[in-house]
Amino acid sequence: MSAPRKWIEADAYVFDIDGTLLHAYGGAHYNSFHSALEKHFALTCKIDGVPLHGNTDTGILRAVLAREGVAADQFDLKREAVFADMCAEVEKNRDQVRSELCPGISQLLAALKRRGKLLGVATGNLERIGWIKVEAAGVRDHFTFGAFSDGHETRTEIFRDAIEQVRKRLGGSASVCFVGDTVHDVTAAKALNAPVIAVATGIFTCEQLSESGPEVCVQSCEELLQHIPDGQL
Repeated sequence: MSAPRKWIEADAYVFDIDGTLLHAYGGAHYNSFHSALEKHFALTCKIDGVPLHGNTDTGILRAVLAREGVAADQFDLKREAVFADMCAEVEKNRDQVRSELCPGISQLLAALKRRGKLLGVATGNLERIGWIKVEAAGVRDHFTFGAFSDGHETRTEIFRDAIEQVRKRLGGSASVCFVGDTVHDVTAAKALNAPVIAVATGIFTCEQLSESGPEVCVQSCEELLQHIPDGQL
């Protein structure tokens, strides 16, 4: 890793969930889209074919509805009910949610916590769904706050929300470092002038992620830990 090590100096670290912290299995979240689309829009289509990685739940729904010819204002009218039903569906099937931590995450979270860093999540998931995944992975206690897609259309808006939450807790000059697995995570952080660590534990390779210009790019957080000098973590 040739990138600078100054990322360790941030006051807070904010992690994407899917592909960065963990991989979730069981289909509860995926199926919740279909249940909501059928109930509220009489659609029996699948969300397959719409970009999912680095997207938001709101963005996925809008893309599917546009593809199926449903006017955008129809989603706006039903948005809160759609979100509520999606969350209720995942909560009902909570026992089906299986979350596997990505390599090195457990050790990194513990190390950052030992250094007194504020930890949060910033994800395209709806809030209740995102926390269920984190809880299933056994790491919920590490995180003080989260920024989600319930009230945001884009990942940049979600990341801005995370920064605002950090600075309400730590002061207006607090520094925030993001950790994500997609090009969209990198571009969102850079749009806000925030440092970002890219990890190739999702669908993007380290080469693809590096092209978007993160401060650090590693194959996994195991590699990240290996490149921190003794005594730094």
